[in-house]
Amino acid sequence: QAMESGGGLVQPGGSLRLSCTGLGFSSGYYAVGWFRQAPGKEREGVSCITSSDGSTDYSDSVKGRFTISKDNAKNTVYLQMNNLKPEDTGVYYCAQDMSSRYSSSSGTYYCLLQSSVYDGWGQGTQVTVSS
Repeated sequence: QAMESGGGLVQPGGSLRLSCTGLGFSSGYYAVGWFRQAPGKEREGVSCITSSDGSTDYSDSVKGRFTISKDNAKNTVYLQMNNLKPEDTGVYYCAQDMSSRYSSSSGTYYCLLQSSVYDGWGQGTQVTVSS
């Protein structure tokens, strides 16, 4: 089961780096996704990264501000969040997709921002962006 850390309270324009550990490298996961849920809202996909070739995807709301990366040696995936906005507030979760997704047309692996394909959810880490 994944475990998130690194959340906290930050002012608008600030930065945080979230970590996702406890990943099942030995069980052969294929992608890790970051999701967030604000009070009263549905969980939404933020970013994901494939374990094989490091292909990434981002939601439009965070593109250009957030960067996902992985350290295979540490079995850890990071989410660097810069220029944070109040609307980024929420509980952030990471999880693993155990299905391999390969595009024969592009010759690359890809990941999805759909929570339904992910498993092994952590307890989440709170991110609050407020002045």
